[in-house]
Formats: sequence, structure tokens, C-alpha cells
Amino acid sequence: MRETMMALVCKEGGALALEERPVPLLRDARDALVRVTLSTICTSDLHIRKGAVPRAVPSVVLGHEFVGEVVQVGDAVRSLRPGDRVCANCITFCGDCWFCRRGYINNCARGGWELGCRIDGCQAEYVRVPFADAGLTKLPGGVSDEAALLVGDVLSSGYFGAQLAEVRPGDRVAVIGAGPVGLCTAQCARLLGASGVALLDIDPDRLAFARAHAACDLAVNPREEDAVRAVRAWTGGRGADGVVEAAGGEGTFSLAWQLARPNASVGIVAMYEKAQTLPLERMYGKNLTFRTGGVDAVHCAALVEWIAQGRLDTRWMLTHTAPLNRILEGYHTFANRLDGCIKWAVTPYER
Repeated sequence: MRETMMALVCKEGGALALEERPVPLLRDARDALVRVTLSTICTSDLHIRKGAVPRAVPSVVLGHEFVGEVVQVGDAVRSLRPGDRVCANCITFCGDCWFCRRGYINNCARGGWELGCRIDGCQAEYVRVPFADAGLTKLPGGVSDEAALLVGDVLSSGYFGAQLAEVRPGDRVAVIGAGPVGLCTAQCARLLGASGVALLDIDPDRLAFARAHAACDLAVNPREEDAVRAVRAWTGGRGADGVVEAAGGEGTFSLAWQLARPNASVGIVAMYEKAQTLPLERMYGKNLTFRTGGVDAVHCAALVEWIAQGRLDTRWMLTHTAPLNRILEGYHTFANRLDGCIKWAVTPYER
């Protein structure tokens, strides 16, 4: 194995550089070293570049969504061995603390969002994964890298959003944001039994992409029509049975509670760069439940099983694929939504 590797580093001020770094070493008996076979660029990476993630460490290797092959494991790792194909949880969690034992892995006392934020991530040739038994999920032979790539972040976020909105069989669900998380939310809402999904976005190309892939039953552009009126008409006048806010844009938080019918649940999985206001004086009597949080990727094994069964498929969201050599081009394309980019997948560096 090489002693050095290529990695995408976020410098002070948000500058990006593809540079040579040492291949990571195991630091703990519960660590694993993984050779990255496929990774992605995520909107959260863009937030770090903008300085909107205060806990991010300068000069960190970016990236937290990937699949790969285990190269080395620490002495305390029990469920994995070299050669195993795995997908990674974007949340680092120990599995032992008070929060982990109750399934609240996003609040792990010894972890949280670490990869690509506080420790080096996966937009590299190799990555060290702490608490590997907890954070890596083995892939069955029938599940490809492309099929499993989004499991540990945006697919988990979408499933979490549908859970927060308490989607039940027969519900009509409104999802704000037709990006990767919103598209995954729409798919997971159907998995949970929703009879219809409305997707809302101000980007007509993303709505067209969603319609072309049968990702929604109603597509609404709030810049072109009254979104609240459109959703109410679609739901027989009552409003959405559940709402998921997956956009984090200007006015989307306010739109979320307006779309919901009385006594509905609103799930907030968006990451905001500005403070949001909850106008309780305008909401009195609507009896809404708000549930918020970052991705709670506790169901990775179940998601992989549903993929293996053909019940979930996110491969169609991988609109662009290129080697690590071209990742700077990928950031430009993804950040500016050029060429219809929904997800940019990163294959290994080519020498």
C-alpha cells in the first residue's frame, strides 16, 4: 500500500486544494482503514466552505458519504475484516454511551458529525473510520457501490425526515426541496405508505428531473404559483398530512408550517445558515408538532436490506461521475447546479 495519497482539503477561508497527504494510520483499537471506492460531494461540504459550520477544523479533508473496501482493522473490531465491502455512516458514534444505547446516535457523547468536519473525511483515496463496528455497514454481494453510496447520509436523512413527519399509510406528504435529500425523502415517504408526495422547489430543472423519474405526484414551484393553495387543492382543502423541510432556503421554514394541515407533524432536516423564526401568534390553534434534527443515520443496515430487496433505489440521482482528479470541477458544477447536477460521484484517483 502507498504511504501517501491524494485528498481534497478545505483551507482557511474556504479555498479547496487537491493535495498529497499521508495515508491515515489507525489510532484506536476500534478504528478501521478503508480504501474509498466511491464517494460524493454533499451540500454540507458547501456549508463548511462558506464558514457556516463553526465546529469544522481548518485544513480538514472533506467528505462523509462513501463506500469502500476495508484494508485494516484495529484489534477491538469484531464485525469487519480486510476485504469487506462497506458503506459508511456519516455520523461517528460509539454505540455505548447513554444516547447511543437509546438510538440517538447523532448525539453520541464521543462522536457526532466528525468525518470531513472535525477529522479527515472520504474525499481521498483512504479514510480512517473510528468506531468501525458501529459506523460501517457490510454490503451484500448484490448491492453495488452506486446503489449503496447514499445510504449513510442523504438516504438516511430522507428516511429520518419521513419519520419526523410521522408519515403513515395513506398520507399525502409535502417535501420542500427537490435536491438529493428531498428526493430521498419522497422515496422514503412512499416506503412508509404515503399515497402521494408533493415536491416543492424554486429550481424548475430539479422539478423536471423529479417528474421525469416519477419521484412525485405533484411538483410545485413557489415562485410560479401559490404553493399553499396548490397543496391544499391537492389534499382536498385540508393541507399536507406531513411536511418535510429539506431545503433550508429563504422562506422555506415558514412555508413548511403553512403547508401543513391542522394537527400535522412537520419534520425539519434542513441545515440553515441564518436564524429562523416560529411565529406562534399566527399558528395558534393549528396544533402542529415540529420535530427537528440533523441526520440520524441509525437505520443503515435496514436501508441496505431494502436496497437489496429492490424497495429503494437512488442510483438515478448520481447524475455525474468522475475521478478524484476532477473533484474541483465537481465542486464547481455541484455548487452552481450546472449541467443538471443532482449528485456528483467521485471515483478513485487515476494516476
